[in-house]
Amino acid sequence: MAGIPPGFAYVAGRLPRLVCLLASAYASSRVWELVFGKPAPCWLWASAYLLPIPLALTCSVLYTYLRDKREAARRGAVLAPRVKSRWPGGLDILLAGAQRIQKGHIVLDQYCQEYGPVVNIRVMFKDQIFTTEPEHIKAILATQFNSFEKGKPPTGVKAPFFLTTVSGPELWDQLSALLGTGVFNSDGTFCLYSAATEVFTRFYNIGEVWKFHRSMTRPFFSKDRISHFDIFGKHTEDALSQAKARLQEGYPVDFQDMVGRFTLDSATEFLFGKSVGSLSAGLVYPKHSPPGQNEEYVNHPSNLFARAISEAQSQAMLRSSFGTIWRLAEFWRDRIEKDMEDPAIIRDEIVNILIAARDTTASTLTFLVYMLSQHPEVLKSLRAEVLSKVGNSGRPTYDDVREMKYMRAVINETLRLYPPIPFNVRKSTEAVVWPGVNGGPPIYIPPNTRVPFSVFLMHRRKDLWGPDAEIFDPDRFIDERLKYLTSNPFIFLPFNAGPRICLGQQFAYNEMSFFLVRLLQTFLIYSVGGRPSKSTRQNTTKGQGRNAQERVIIKPHLTLCVDGGLWVRMEEAGNANDV
Repeated sequence: MAGIPPGFAYVAGRLPRLVCLLASAYASSRVWELVFGKPAPCWLWASAYLLPIPLALTCSVLYTYLRDKREAARRGAVLAPRVKSRWPGGLDILLAGAQRIQKGHIVLDQYCQEYGPVVNIRVMFKDQIFTTEPEHIKAILATQFNSFEKGKPPTGVKAPFFLTTVSGPELWDQLSALLGTGVFNSDGTFCLYSAATEVFTRFYNIGEVWKFHRSMTRPFFSKDRISHFDIFGKHTEDALSQAKARLQEGYPVDFQDMVGRFTLDSATEFLFGKSVGSLSAGLVYPKHSPPGQNEEYVNHPSNLFARAISEAQSQAMLRSSFGTIWRLAEFWRDRIEKDMEDPAIIRDEIVNILIAARDTTASTLTFLVYMLSQHPEVLKSLRAEVLSKVGNSGRPTYDDVREMKYMRAVINETLRLYPPIPFNVRKSTEAVVWPGVNGGPPIYIPPNTRVPFSVFLMHRRKDLWGPDAEIFDPDRFIDERLKYLTSNPFIFLPFNAGPRICLGQQFAYNEMSFFLVRLLQTFLIYSVGGRPSKSTRQNTTKGQGRNAQERVIIKPHLTLCVDGGLWVRMEEAGNANDV
């Protein structure tokens, strides 16, 4: 469908049904004329053309509801509670969700507060069973893994080295312009299609696509490779020396941008043998500062890439809120595809790996430093551990990092409150029954149902993590509160679980730990710098619980980030051993 506006593709895909209804109405009018020897009355003629569409939709919705209710009862289960909507098709829910995403708000939490941890958010007459229940997420990711899918490309799409298969779910449709056929966006059968020869060159069986991608990536994450810190060291020193220079100029540092460049350079050298050198452009200046308006600097390739990938992810998150009708919101132009030009499979794999290696780690480091700026007692304890293990200038080794228990606790607590992938989604391939919630009856999930889930909201549930679940406290991963996690490991899933658990988990821990050690050896004090924008001030005065404490706007796109960047000021430590 390359070159065709998304809105046209959406309308064209639904024309056959519309034409059938209109043809039936026309045939009925002809039958009337033949039987009665005169044209049908205007009111009947108009009704025949106007009523079939809403009548067919109403019958379809009612039949689906009664069928699902009967199937649930047959299995001794019930349907998930449904969010009440004021407008037909849940249009009010759809528009409210899109507005909250555009404003940088976390969506769906209000429904969990009102209806419980599992709820049916019905949009455009289609069920979406949203859950934050650990047992349900465990079923999706592990125990009922084969009953849920991420995505398969639709049949008949032809593009250079594109993948074709049986009809696929909404996730693939929404994210294919960004992630293509990469590991984050694929499940089933595909063929590599060559436009030059117009033949399919390779075939993989259903369910093997994601295994194919993992097999390409797994060798990079052997213990021998991830325990060598030379690459981390080189790019860490580059980033921190630039941070020193920027602070000496009197400007705050956008920590989010800095660690994004650090992780990108480290990941590309680690995976491809050569760094893209995004730090060579220099760290970003505040937008309205004189250097920040320099056209040559703004248009540096690495800066253009950072903006493009961020915009594409933001648009992907917004697109997901529209479900199957996203093409109507982007009627004339695919807003993601404009930043993603090469559709080859190798591009898909690279983009997926870069998002995994760059954005997720950068997100965690960003929110960790944000938390250190808000919790000086944690900063003091963490720096004390670093100095006790490696001193104020020693380079940490793999064994040093393994022995830093408090460091791991701080990272885990950041991952708990700010998991890099806040929301995810699957689609059921068959009827499934989930365990009931809090002793309630089992919950029936119909086949071909969209199933979003959120570890972000699950990680903040007080019934799972205790009454202080919304408080940042790394000690919970060390003291007696660890009992919450040991009794139910599926309440903490920052790296996914089951057959598709993150391959780079230990690599990420090592990279973050190394960078943090060097950061804490270099700087003493961290504070969110600059004056918050008007929107930030409004955001911090509203909300409940954890949301009311935030000094930044948390923006979810594919990965969690700080809207506008995390601008911090830091004081150099020099050779001081004080904490």
